This record gives sequence, C-alpha cells and structure tokens, in this order.
Amino acid sequence: MVYNDHVVIGRNVYMYSNLFNEIDDNKKSKIINVSIVEFAQFGFANSSTNRIVKEAGISKGSLFQYFKNKEDLYFFILDYAIEKLVSDLEVRSKNLSSDLFERIVDYSKLEFEWYIENPNAYKVIVNAFTKKNTDISRKVEAKYSNTGESIYHKLIEETYMKELALDKKTIDLIKWFLKGFNAEFIYKVESQDTIDIEQLKHKYVEVVTKYLEILRVGISNYTRGNL
Repeated sequence: MVYNDHVVIGRNVYMYSNLFNEIDDNKKSKIINVSIVEFAQFGFANSSTNRIVKEAGISKGSLFQYFKNKEDLYFFILDYAIEKLVSDLEVRSKNLSSDLFERIVDYSKLEFEWYIENPNAYKVIVNAFTKKNTDISRKVEAKYSNTGESIYHKLIEETYMKELALDKKTIDLIKWFLKGFNAEFIYKVESQDTIDIEQLKHKYVEVVTKYLEILRVGISNYTRGNL
C-alpha cells in the first residue's frame, strides 16, 4: 500500500492512503464521525479500532488500508477537528468589536457556540492539549508547537494585543484566565443531565464579562504604572 498524504512530527511520519480520499463521501464522513466520537469518549490510549470499524460498518482490513495504524488515524482526526474549528471561527469572527475586551467576550462566545455545536470534536482538541506526560501528548506538542492551542489566542495576540503594546505578562494573564475559565465552565456543562443552551450561553457571557472587567481595571492600572 502506498501512503502519499502525510504529516511529519519530529522523526515520525504519519500517513494515510489516497484510497481514503477516493472512497464515497458518505462512507468517508461515517468513518470520520465515528472516529471523532471514539477519541472524544475514550482518548487515544483507551480508544479501540475494533469499535470504530464496527460502528462505521467497515472491516478492520479496510481501515488499515486507509491508515497505517491507530496513531495515524488519531492525528488525521485531530487535524480534521482543528481545521474545522479554525475555518469556522475565522468565518464567524469577521465583525468582532474593535474594543479589546469586548472582542475577547465576543470571541469567547463564538468558541463556546462552536463547542455546543461540535462537542465531540471539541473534546478531541481539548484532550489532545491537556493530557500530559504521555508518548502521544509529546507528539501532539511537537506537531502543534508552532501553531498554538487555539486560533482564539492567535487572533487576540496578533491583532489588538500587539496594537495596544501589551507585554507578555499581560497577554499570558488573559490566556491563562480564559483557558482555565473555559475548562471549568465546560466541566460544569458536561456534568449536567439537561442543558438549556440559550440560558447557558447567556450565563457564560455574563460571568466571563464580569471577570474580564476585573482584568480590564487591573491591566489599566498596571499599564499606567499604578501597580
């Protein structure tokens, strides 16, 4: 089998066969969606290609014609989820506020809405970057070290943060707050049996706005030398 499409991570080359690109779109979507659910629920270590092929309705031999092994499939799915997140948020973030903190709130809301719409893809991404000290986590870090954990961080840092001449400490403070806040909020969401999406989104925006207002005052004092 010739594997022509590939990604390179350090000395490792992860490949998938052109056969995967040539199969029926419905079959391809089924394999992708089933794999996303599997990796979201069980992570990489506890995921099973046996469950994937059973749910996808294909043979294990067929799966390994498309991907060399489970690791190659995992990185294909992770790439797919990240690319979907990036492309969706780029489209939705065209008309964000020019005010830094309003922009952060607006973008946080977009990211939260994307999570609600794509919970399993979001879990795949989050798990990939939060599970530490494993062989697969080190490979994830090596592959994505130059791209960052989120388009959100890139968008904020490369535009208004730089224009406002905020230093690295301030940028890191905002990143740490948002990362921790989103992780805690999503944990609360997943622990609930029933969810009112609109009410939940309203609560999310309300709480993140209050915390960011505290940060706004503190950063304003800091940049004026009052801290």
